[in-house]
Amino acid sequence: MSHPVTTSVSSPVSAPTEADLLEFAQRTAADAALVASLPLDDEGRTWIRLDGPGGSEAWLIGWPPGTGTGWHDHGGSHGAFATAAGALREDSLAARLPTEGWKTLEVAEGIDRSRELGAGRGRAFGPHHVHQVRNESGAGHAISVHAYYPPLPLIRRYSRTGAVLRVEQVERPEDWQ
Repeated sequence: MSHPVTTSVSSPVSAPTEADLLEFAQRTAADAALVASLPLDDEGRTWIRLDGPGGSEAWLIGWPPGTGTGWHDHGGSHGAFATAAGALREDSLAARLPTEGWKTLEVAEGIDRSRELGAGRGRAFGPHHVHQVRNESGAGHAISVHAYYPPLPLIRRYSRTGAVLRVEQVERPEDWQ
């Protein structure tokens, strides 16, 4: 009598796509209990680290009125975010910028984009995305979920004066975790 042989073959987990990250961000933003668990502070942004899909980095973030990120990129990671409460304004550049090898760029006319993302709305972006996100409300907090893959290796922060974008700072994970 022969006995069946069982072998276990683990299949590699595929990297999450931008669509996967957006679906995660929107599903998580709809989790009322999780959103309510975020401590809010009137003085500055608050956050909780989350387990994102497929090894991605994810965050639940609270935004007091008038706060924002300033212009930045995600160090070559792609990502997504969704608003859970309130509204966020995103300004972005509709152009693929080089991620390294420059300190100052002049941004061409016509590539600026702006959108408001109210509760339940989100967006995904690629690895060369440069944007700023802010809560323009004068009275209420906004809450959002963000996910990035691969986990953020760095964030470049920029200043912008008119059409000129200048690299000001490079942050590493130890600066925000």
